[in-house]
Amino acid sequence: MEDYTDKELVRLFREGSNPGYAFNLIVRKYQEKLYWHIRKLLVSHADTDDTLQVVFIKAFQSLPEFREESSLYTWLYRIATNEALTLLKKRKIRQYLSLEDIGTYLEKTLEADPYSDGDVVKMKLQKAIFRLPEKQRIVFNMKYFDEMKYEDMSEILRTSVGALKASYHHAVKKIEKFIQED
Repeated sequence: MEDYTDKELVRLFREGSNPGYAFNLIVRKYQEKLYWHIRKLLVSHADTDDTLQVVFIKAFQSLPEFREESSLYTWLYRIATNEALTLLKKRKIRQYLSLEDIGTYLEKTLEADPYSDGDVVKMKLQKAIFRLPEKQRIVFNMKYFDEMKYEDMSEILRTSVGALKASYHHAVKKIEKFIQED
């Protein structure tokens, strides 16, 4: 597969003779990154797969109107983040979960996940992450696991770089405290 830039992929989708082929290239370029981003938020493999499909359907439907004010990468991450958060909000409403309870729900999902490798240290880190407020959890995952730049996170989450740095700092401190307490 040729390596296309995001701009080339968008142009190929819009102007090429086969938009389906161009979109397939987009999916192949980003599906693994988006899968793991969503998986860190939802934990469940099945929920992640379902959400990823919704992300790509929405992206395919919206790509003709994509204004390229942000990169394709950040646009797709924004869609993925919003879809994952929408599913979590639906779960909270459907199961009457509070913000604190959603962390417990995610912990139980992780413990029951057959794809989890059972590594005690990883499990402890994940449990600490689940106890973070939603925004701090997302920022921590994007910075720590995805190694995303604050500028890209700012576009995705539509918040300032300063606020993201503060959220990450607070998240790290809370995680350190949780790990030291046990």
